[in-house]
Amino acid sequence: MDYVYLIVPILSLILCQITKFIIESVQKKEIIIGRLINGAGGMPSTHTTFSFSLTFTIMIYEGITSPLFAIALIFSMIVAYDAMGVRMESEKQAVAINQIVNKMFKNKPKDWYTNLKEEIGHEPLEVIMGIFFAFLSSTLINYIILFLQ
Repeated sequence: MDYVYLIVPILSLILCQITKFIIESVQKKEIIIGRLINGAGGMPSTHTTFSFSLTFTIMIYEGITSPLFAIALIFSMIVAYDAMGVRMESEKQAVAINQIVNKMFKNKPKDWYTNLKEEIGHEPLEVIMGIFFAFLSSTLINYIILFLQ
């Protein structure tokens, strides 16, 4: 119980990343091992799952009137907003910059430039599913922890 506020978010993050790996591997009909490590972008949002699973765990143990719950909820909402806003705009900029550089240096070697990472933001549905996944995983993991005591 001492580490429940660390264990639940970390396990939720791992489960979410495995889920994302399975979803994308099925969609692309090939195993994408790199997706197990790279959490940015895609369905569901791992960042959102990570932060909201802590928030839901605090809710379970401390209640919704706890100041700690309020703090966690506010920071989780900032993470979700950032995933849809700032990071999505950064993704659009990376796509545009990569296209410009690739057109400019079409027939010339460009050892000095590697494409910017393009998959970093989230659509609103991906964030909502991250919140839903956080609720399910944190509830299940907390139930298992309580059951094992």
